[in-house]
Amino acid sequence: MNEIKVYDARAFTSRFMPSRELEALLKGDLNKFLMCRLEDMYPHVKQAVPPSRSLTHSCLYITEGSAAMKIGSEQYRIGAGEMLFVPAGQVFSFDEHDQNKGYFCNFHDDMLLGKYGNSELLKEFEFLKVWGNPRIILGEATAQFISHLFNRILEEYLEYGLQHLNILQPYLIALLCEVNRVYQPATAGPQTNAAGITNRFRELVFQHIRDRHMVSDYAAMLNISPSHLNRSVRTITRKAPTKWIDEAIVLEAKVLLSQSDFPISEVAIQVGFEDQSYFTRLFKRYEGITPTEFRRMIKTS
Repeated sequence: MNEIKVYDARAFTSRFMPSRELEALLKGDLNKFLMCRLEDMYPHVKQAVPPSRSLTHSCLYITEGSAAMKIGSEQYRIGAGEMLFVPAGQVFSFDEHDQNKGYFCNFHDDMLLGKYGNSELLKEFEFLKVWGNPRIILGEATAQFISHLFNRILEEYLEYGLQHLNILQPYLIALLCEVNRVYQPATAGPQTNAAGITNRFRELVFQHIRDRHMVSDYAAMLNISPSHLNRSVRTITRKAPTKWIDEAIVLEAKVLLSQSDFPISEVAIQVGFEDQSYFTRLFKRYEGITPTEFRRMIKTS
């Protein structure tokens, strides 16, 4: 099965933020790391960004104004002293109208490995998981620390690019550790067995959505009964597993519709449906428009 095309960082900025001024600020291997001020980025966003995904993690930190972004199936708006994270591989989209100040950072897992990092760090940062809470409310003291770290990383990056990873890496790790101290899971309260099941279910849906559409499929992978999975997911998210699965199918289709030239029949097959009419009905149930109308809207925006 073909993989969905993903934008690398330079191709993404060239399409949605075409600007020589912005290009001049981006240094070195953009698929490993990049950072810029939001006020240097957002004015160059010339069109709404349709559902897309990247192999790298992204974060927004707002110091003035606000920013809105759809991450997965949820819509978020953050203001001053707040951050949004888009985990690698997660689907995101946003409009071009926000006015704000702050920082944007994009980084590969490799930036957390090596001399000053290790693979265990990736396990600690739940906000870099597709099932984690992408919205971080920092608080005044933490916001000051985060602002200092962003500013120091940006100064180093603008001056030297990625030449001094021995400086960039520990500062980035420190920044993420500060975020982790104030991180709050999307579901309040103790992390129960039901929460653990739900998180594993969402991770499995993310990995297998193109060929696994039944609740029983995921229950089998988790070695529990479908009714146990249904109770656990409903308890934690107030949403049935079937709805999580349907929403993930629609997200996958939206990325294909916006980032490929596949005919609708092939998009249906790519997300696991031989019956194009059934796929179209499912898509319209959640989006209010057909896949053809959605693609037309993307092309003309």
